[in-house]
Amino acid sequence: MAFNYKGVDAMPDASARDFVRLLPWTGSDGKPCFLARDGTGYVSRVADRIEKEQLSSADDLLDEARRMLAGRAWTPGELHLLAVELTASLADVRRVAESWGGRLAALGHDVPDDADGEGADFRRRRSDEGGATGPAPVNA
Repeated sequence: MAFNYKGVDAMPDASARDFVRLLPWTGSDGKPCFLARDGTGYVSRVADRIEKEQLSSADDLLDEARRMLAGRAWTPGELHLLAVELTASLADVRRVAESWGGRLAALGHDVPDDADGEGADFRRRRSDEGGATGPAPVNA
């Protein structure tokens, strides 16, 4: 069962919110999507695969950026395209980190507050498992 952000806040059982996973995509309205399950179903596996692909793509893009910048022979258009791609990739990686961090917080691990004071908001967005390269799955 997937929820939009408002739906997660409106869940009547506070403990159930602790095991809601932030998914690596948004709804058609651009709002975050969440999954309230045990983390073993089809949607969880799809989310794991997408998170792994997003992290791999970010790694490849970082290598490409390093090569391009080391060559010191780029056009303004190439730099612009690189900035656009790095921005999109950074947004994906941040979402994966939020999802995994929320899962760690739900398991009782300390998650430090952000420097800008958004720690409480960060911890409110919980997840029930990480991807293949992240924290081990939770069996609820």
